[in-house]
Amino acid sequence: MSEILIAYYSRADENYVNGEIKELTVGNTELAAKKIAELTGGDLFKIEQSVPYSKSYNECIAEAQADQKRNARPELKSCLASVEKYGEIYLGFPNYWSTMPMAVFTFLEKFDFSGKTIKPFCTHEGSGMGKSESDIKTLCPNSTVKRGLAIRGGGVERSIKDIEKWCGED
Repeated sequence: MSEILIAYYSRADENYVNGEIKELTVGNTELAAKKIAELTGGDLFKIEQSVPYSKSYNECIAEAQADQKRNARPELKSCLASVEKYGEIYLGFPNYWSTMPMAVFTFLEKFDFSGKTIKPFCTHEGSGMGKSESDIKTLCPNSTVKRGLAIRGGGVERSIKDIEKWCGED
C-alpha cells in the first residue's frame, strides 16, 4: 500500500457561505482535508502562499481573479521536499473562478506526479469542480486523476458521509 498525502489550500477569514459573508476561523477546505486525513491516515500538507490574499472576501476574490488572469504562480510559504513516497494524493482547494487557486498550480508544477493517483476535492458555493479536473490532467499528464468531489463549503460538516464514500472509491 502506498502512502497517502492530503495537500490542500484553504482560507479562513471572510468567506462566502450559504449566501452570506461569514468570518471563519478554519477554512472549509481545511475541515474537509482533516476529515480525509482521519479516514485515510494520510499526511496533511497545507499549501500556502508567501503573500496571502486579503482577509476581506471581496478583496480576496479580486486578487485571486487578477492572479488567474495573468496566469500567476504565487510563491509558496513552504513546500514539501518531495512527493516521491506518496502514491495517492488527495488535492483540496476552494473553487476560485472555475478552477483551483493559482498557488495550487504552483504546487503541482513543483513536482513530478507521474504514476501517482490524484483525487481532487473542492469546496464551493454553487460552482462545483469547474474545470479544475481538466486543469490537473493538463498539469499532471502522466498521473491518474480520479473523479473529484465537490462539497458545498457551508455544508462540509453535513457532507461527511459523501466524503467517506468518495474516499473509499478506487
